[in-house]
Amino acid sequence: MPIMPTDTRPPIDQNRLWDDHMALAAITDPDKPWTRRSFSQRFLDGRAWLREQFIAAGMTVRMDAGANMIARLGGSVSGLPPIMLGSHSDTVPSGGRFDGISGILTALEAVRGLQASGYAPRHPIEIVDFLAEEPSEYGLSCVGSRAMVGELDARMLTYTNAAGETLADAIKRVGGDPAAIAAMQKPEFVGYLELHIEQGVVLESKKLDLGLVTGIAGITRVEIVLKGAADHAGSTLMEYRRDASLPAAELMLLVAQQASVFAARKQGHFVATTGILEISPNAANVVPGGARMILDIRAEKAALVDEFVALLDRESLAIASRAKVERARFALISQNPPAPCDDHLLDVLGRSAAKLGYSTTRLASGAGHDAAFMSHIGRSAMLFIPSKDGKSHCPEEWSEPEQLAVGAATLFEAVRLLDGQND
Repeated sequence: MPIMPTDTRPPIDQNRLWDDHMALAAITDPDKPWTRRSFSQRFLDGRAWLREQFIAAGMTVRMDAGANMIARLGGSVSGLPPIMLGSHSDTVPSGGRFDGISGILTALEAVRGLQASGYAPRHPIEIVDFLAEEPSEYGLSCVGSRAMVGELDARMLTYTNAAGETLADAIKRVGGDPAAIAAMQKPEFVGYLELHIEQGVVLESKKLDLGLVTGIAGITRVEIVLKGAADHAGSTLMEYRRDASLPAAELMLLVAQQASVFAARKQGHFVATTGILEISPNAANVVPGGARMILDIRAEKAALVDEFVALLDRESLAIASRAKVERARFALISQNPPAPCDDHLLDVLGRSAAKLGYSTTRLASGAGHDAAFMSHIGRSAMLFIPSKDGKSHCPEEWSEPEQLAVGAATLFEAVRLLDGQND
């Protein structure tokens, strides 16, 4: 990693940034590190800590109707839209210390650096801690960013957790106003930048400092149900069987093989996974009479997803027919479109990194992020820092202190460029 001359390096305090990560990570369920689930008391404790850090940095803090916590540093020119930074502070169960958290804390350190340098931004700068980016107990992810862009509808607010609490009640409990969500005004902003750990091995394996994210893959899930006949595993001869597990196995192989073919076409990020496979009655001495599969398909280009789903539709019918099994269901159960990152913001991030001597590459995000929803209403882009061994959503998730500092320094420069005063 390049070492910048002292007089040109942004005033980023690497030790303070690392200490912030460890302090927020310590607010965790003690028997399940590192866990701070959205809507939990630990989550509220984490936000209380964050609020203190924002205020200490000279920022004001407010909560919007969707229970997004927004810190703001005022600008010197009245009426200009803000430059927005952010991510999320909730975690998956037994998750890591960097996913989401790093986006907020590097943004905070960038703001501290601007102030330490004496820089007075023309535009306000806002840091957003979006509510419940990770899948919540209410069956929904990216709750806060959906609310901010007008895509958290009345039906979603009726979703319940295992205890019967509605999402609307949960949002109210953590400081939001669900009754006002429908009337929320979509914010205007110069651009939204989200730093995130890569959650993959590209940057580490290529020994690169930063990833400029070209887009966030769309996620499509397909359910396939196969219906055969359950029979005695000992007395039913092979030629008389209608074993639903066999076409399911063939389909699993097809998904993996064809996903590799689609990825090899080099038309952007493409992956597909058989994430759920249920065989019934799931007994050692019974020929399986049923199979249920859920496939997860992620791609940068919607046309590739459509082509892949059409192939699955066609081939699953043929495979089931050869196995003398009925394809009882083929359905799209969810479909989120791809979200390309803004070219201008990517150029700003690339120029900022180049000024500091950091190496970059362009790559896509296969995971979902709040930036995908923010792109629906304004310019949005993401910046990746390396993840050790590509690990994420697990206790082993790790990025080095200097990698975090590189990300914060790049945000520092990018904000100055967007603000229009960068030399």
